[in-house]
Amino acid sequence: MTQRHRSRLGGEEWDWTQVRALCLREARSLLGASSPAADDAAQEATIRAWRHRTRCRTPAQPEPWIARIARREALRALTDRAEASLAEAPDVADPHQESGKLEDRLDVRRALTALDGQELDLLIGRYWQDLSNGELAMQLGLAEVTVRVRLHRIRQRLRDRLMEI
Repeated sequence: MTQRHRSRLGGEEWDWTQVRALCLREARSLLGASSPAADDAAQEATIRAWRHRTRCRTPAQPEPWIARIARREALRALTDRAEASLAEAPDVADPHQESGKLEDRLDVRRALTALDGQELDLLIGRYWQDLSNGELAMQLGLAEVTVRVRLHRIRQRLRDRLMEI
C-alpha cells in the first residue's frame, strides 16, 4: 500500500506520489524506461523537490519546477555514467588517434575542456549544485542577467562543439 504524504505549501497541497510520478516520468524520458539509473534519478529528484518545495515560485502549479529538477537529476546520472565510462577507458598514447567507442566516450570531456574556469564554475554551480542564477551571481560577483546570458552562451557553445565532434 502506498503511503501518501502531504504538505501545506502556500495554501496548496502537494502529494508525494504525484511528485514521485512526475519525477519518474521525466527521468525515464531521458534515461530510458527500463533504466535503473532513471529510478535512482527520480528518487533523488523527488527528495530534492520535496525538501526545497518552499523555493518553488509557483506552488499552485509546481509541475514545471519539479520536472526541471528531475531533468537535472537525470542529466547528473548521465554525467556519472559518462565519467564511469571514462574511468574504465584504456589509456591512449595519442589523444588524436582515438577511434570508435573511446572517441564517443571522450566527446563530452573534450567539449568541457574548451571552457575556461569561470564557465566551468557557472555550469557546476547551476547544474551540479542546483544554485539559482541569483545565487550564482552573488557567489561570483556578477549581475544575474550576466549569469543567465553566459549560461545560455555556454550551453550553445557546448551544443555546437558536440555537434562538431
